Amino acid sequence: MIKYSEIDKNDLLELKKILYSKYNDFKVANLKLDMTRGKPSSEQLDLSMDMLECVSSSDSSKTEANFDCRNYGLLDGTPEIKAMFAEMLEVEQNEVIAGGNSSLNMMYDMIARCFIFGASSESEPWGKLPETKFLCPVPGYDRHFAICEQFGIKMIPIEMDTEGPDMDTIESLVKDDDSIKGIWCNPKYSNPNGITYSDKVVDRFAAMQTKASDFRIFWDNAYVVHDLYNTSDSLKNLMSESKKHGTEDRVLIFASTSKITFPSAGVAAMACSIKNVEYIKNILSIQTIGSDKLNQLRHTKFLKNINGIKSHMQKHAKILKPKFAIVTDTLDAELNNLGIASWSRPNGGYFISLDTLEGCAKAVISMAKEAGVIITPAGSTYPYKNDPSDRNIRIAPTFPTIEELQKAIDILCICIKIVSIDKLL
Repeated sequence: MIKYSEIDKNDLLELKKILYSKYNDFKVANLKLDMTRGKPSSEQLDLSMDMLECVSSSDSSKTEANFDCRNYGLLDGTPEIKAMFAEMLEVEQNEVIAGGNSSLNMMYDMIARCFIFGASSESEPWGKLPETKFLCPVPGYDRHFAICEQFGIKMIPIEMDTEGPDMDTIESLVKDDDSIKGIWCNPKYSNPNGITYSDKVVDRFAAMQTKASDFRIFWDNAYVVHDLYNTSDSLKNLMSESKKHGTEDRVLIFASTSKITFPSAGVAAMACSIKNVEYIKNILSIQTIGSDKLNQLRHTKFLKNINGIKSHMQKHAKILKPKFAIVTDTLDAELNNLGIASWSRPNGGYFISLDTLEGCAKAVISMAKEAGVIITPAGSTYPYKNDPSDRNIRIAPTFPTIEELQKAIDILCICIKIVSIDKLL
């Protein structure tokens, strides 16, 4: 293929006419394809239906220690669910707090605690400080940024490369500015670019010097077991590495079963140092009497342990691999070597990140919407919904059917070509 930038102007205009004809054919079809969120498909949700039968009597509603999960108690979760998450996150069982269905909820609550009570019993509440700042690797997860925006936290974008966030910039910022209180991290199969942080990046996070003694790493390990292939990415253990440097109190690890079982009825967990566990439990004891332990019990009876989780996730991968392949194969066939787009090839997770020519993402997404394909709004993967280059598009291939997905990517490619031609002309 010849790069669009090397094609004669008149030839580009002729090509644009052909592309518009294809585009209009899709428009008259009145398609309604929603790819805005990374949701599991119905086929994936069906994989966990048997879990609903795991607790069906008074006898089956008890833990191994004979605790009745229908009653009050176990503020930080059942021992079995804590043990399962400890295996999954490679931490100690007493470093885990199990909660309700949403890890995002647990992250939000942790930010709220820091604002109201402080990150620890020794630190000042963030809400009493003149300014609070967070580092935000970009492109990143829009809901992380939305939390910061709601709490009035100033967000500082940090560029990502193939190993993770720019650690030189991070280290230079945190060593001199004590108003920088934290960083959002999606360390394995990052949302949206699918990058897994390198060992070197994890080591530097554990060892770096921060002026703020209450600096916190929000380690959102949402895709820790969400591998697509047998050769999965490896993520170094931040908690164990931090213990070597005495910085384990800065580490807050989050995960859930939302994309393992049911997004609306999963179980979330947070892992942190023993000191942080005791501090958080003390506050939790006033906030709640405990999360849904019957649901926690259902999950451990169904998934059992890390081996059960991995076996279950292989079933998910069998459904998802063809969908990811449709996206990358179509992008390869339609856009490769044209010089108008680039895209990620993740080994797991839920997204593919695509970059257009500068200044084209909003126009591409708007044009796709007119043809019936709704994609996450341009700018969403950046703080304040502002992608300064207007390039990044997040593709969420998991929810549509194979047929719907193929149509959606075909339309997206046509839109990218048309908008790119307009840009070049």
